[in-house]
Amino acid sequence: MTILYDATMSLFPNTQRHFMNLDRLSAQRRTLILRAKILGALRAFFNARGYLEVETPIRIPGPLPEAHIQAVASDGWYLQTSPELCMKQLLAAGYERIFQICKCFRQQERGARHLPELTLLEWYTAGQNYRAMMDQCEDLICLVAEQVGCLHALVYQGMPIDLSRPWQRLTVSEAFARFGSLSMAQALNEDRFDELMALEIEPGLAGDRPFFLCDYPASSASLARLKRGNPSLAERFELYIGGLELCNAFSELIDPQEQRQRFELELLRRQTSKEAAYPLPEKFLAALDRMPEATGNALGVDRLVMLLAGADTIDAVVAFTPEDL
Repeated sequence: MTILYDATMSLFPNTQRHFMNLDRLSAQRRTLILRAKILGALRAFFNARGYLEVETPIRIPGPLPEAHIQAVASDGWYLQTSPELCMKQLLAAGYERIFQICKCFRQQERGARHLPELTLLEWYTAGQNYRAMMDQCEDLICLVAEQVGCLHALVYQGMPIDLSRPWQRLTVSEAFARFGSLSMAQALNEDRFDELMALEIEPGLAGDRPFFLCDYPASSASLARLKRGNPSLAERFELYIGGLELCNAFSELIDPQEQRQRFELELLRRQTSKEAAYPLPEKFLAALDRMPEATGNALGVDRLVMLLAGADTIDAVVAFTPEDL
């Protein structure tokens, strides 16, 4: 029997890989059950607070023109990199509390914490700003952790994580002063901001307490409103727990002229880098005139499952990776 099995493997080289994939799926049963519980807890959180779950198209005429995110082409259109463009049009139409759990797609993103097909939770709240969104984040993640039995026993990559509130709120400038070899101003002047964020600042956030990293420089505002009283900063934050970046949130920019200028600058950067040029999202820009002041957040569901499962890689928390297919 052993000889016959070996001969079969040589005749059908993909068979052994298929069996390995099935073994991996069997071993992941507990993690995939946990993932399902987390998805249920996320929906329960928003349903209990009067949010409407919405669905928007995955395939769109053009994605957000962000210089460092590459969209997947689909028969002349694109698979969404985020549901942001459509969800904000719903805000403009009068939907004040909305959320969505959906698939998003990004080329050239594959690693221990990245998949080209990811699951994203995105939600918006009219009439609030990014500071209120930090409170929502604490409420959401603490409730989900409690629902799946991790609130008082969360361990990520061997480190116990203390989720007791309030969570630390650290400005980007303070983070550079604490963890960086240069100040934030120096890093910006030397065009080393992104480099030092990755090499020095993010590793410094890998402690046993959650960090809200907030008040990004205006050059990193993306779709965020600039800070009132200090337009050199943006009302934007990212949440790090155990060094794992979980979400990206803003007070939303609702000035269509300023947003158009930012998009045009991003398109110029893409052209300089010889990346694909995306069409400007004209319907989105037109809707900004009617959009209320609001805050929005995009949270990586796969990474949240990684955190609560204590998983070292994103592969451990999804049923299929691209290599399995």
